[in-house]
Amino acid sequence: MSYATRGVLLGVLAMTVVVVASNILVQHPIQLELTVFGIPADHLWTWGALSYPVAFLVTDLCNRSMGPAKARRVVYAGFAVAVLLSAAFAGWRIALASGTAFLLAQLLDVLIFDRLRRMRWWQAPLISSGLASTLDTLVFFSLAFAGTAVPWPTLALGDYAVKLAVAVIMLVPFRALMSFLPRAELAPSR
Repeated sequence: MSYATRGVLLGVLAMTVVVVASNILVQHPIQLELTVFGIPADHLWTWGALSYPVAFLVTDLCNRSMGPAKARRVVYAGFAVAVLLSAAFAGWRIALASGTAFLLAQLLDVLIFDRLRRMRWWQAPLISSGLASTLDTLVFFSLAFAGTAVPWPTLALGDYAVKLAVAVIMLVPFRALMSFLPRAELAPSR
């Protein structure tokens, strides 16, 4: 089996695990006994905000090592498998909201990362993950929880803040794993 095939399969597996776990965890607010700016902390973020940014790490590593075409394959295959499994474990509304947000945000991440790949090692993953997290959060929370009793605007803001913090933290494993992976030297795709 070629490196590229193994890389795509490993990326799809990692993506599926991260997305399904995140879709289960997003339904559970983090329970803390504190108030931030007068808002109970259990309405500020969910456990899914801690796990989902790993999906951007997977996409960025695939993009860095195999290029944008293979990274998009990982996104498409991960999308299909994760939506089906999420429907079984988290319900159809969460699965559809997640699938829509995931596909849009991950493809944006691939595009931005590819355009910035020649910048300093940390800039492409940080900028692409940050911008894609914005789109993901807006699409997911509005589709998953609009019209329900869930305080989704507050959860979305809290989750977004956590996703940005985790994106910064994910630079450490990104840099560490970069040394084990070949680097795709490609001209930015158009």
